[in-house]
Amino acid sequence: MKRAKILVVDDEPDLVELLEHHLRREHYDVATASDGEKALAEARRIVPDLVVLDLMLPGMDGLEVCRRLRADPRTMQIPIVMLTAKGEESDAVIGLAQGADDYVRKPFGTKEFLARIAARLRLERDESPLDMQKVVRHEDLVVDPVKHEVTIGTRSIELTMTEFKLLQFLLVNRGRAYTRNELLNAVLGRDSMVVDRNVDVHVATLRKKLGTHGNDILTIRGLGYKFRELHAPAS
Repeated sequence: MKRAKILVVDDEPDLVELLEHHLRREHYDVATASDGEKALAEARRIVPDLVVLDLMLPGMDGLEVCRRLRADPRTMQIPIVMLTAKGEESDAVIGLAQGADDYVRKPFGTKEFLARIAARLRLERDESPLDMQKVVRHEDLVVDPVKHEVTIGTRSIELTMTEFKLLQFLLVNRGRAYTRNELLNAVLGRDSMVVDRNVDVHVATLRKKLGTHGNDILTIRGLGYKFRELHAPAS
């Protein structure tokens, strides 16, 4: 199997060395960058399978790096895991809204960090059940998992992998309500170690990107979410 390439972006040399050591032990190929400009250049050069991105960087911060990676067709689909210091959680949530897939708060344990990385990479290469490989339609909203495309009419909708998987799962199982934890398990796997509030952020960004179809993702108070059935009115 081809070794996954991971780009680690952080301006703390000791942390970068530690992460690089543990990632290489897990048989990943690792590249590093110490600031935003170098990160963008390296990402375009090697097109990694995943980017570990510190929120606080000298010069261009992690949020801007995230925005630019998502705006570039060469790097827009690369999963991004942000690293945040204590007290920066609100900025991390902003990062999720701007295209990051997950965040890990410093200080963190090596086991947790590696589990997050493995979950994201597994999501990228996951071979879904047959019902998750079919094109699914809801009025003029079309999700094509083979082409990895979401369209509304003639308009293409750009989604992160997490957003794509979440929309696909809800749409395939429309009408059924799921808890946040069930959605996390379905999209990322049971050992993903991701907090359930991330689901709320991903749902919020999905609703925004889907326009009027965003209203088809219904909040079930005290439980979670479901996708509206075709015969049911939006609320």
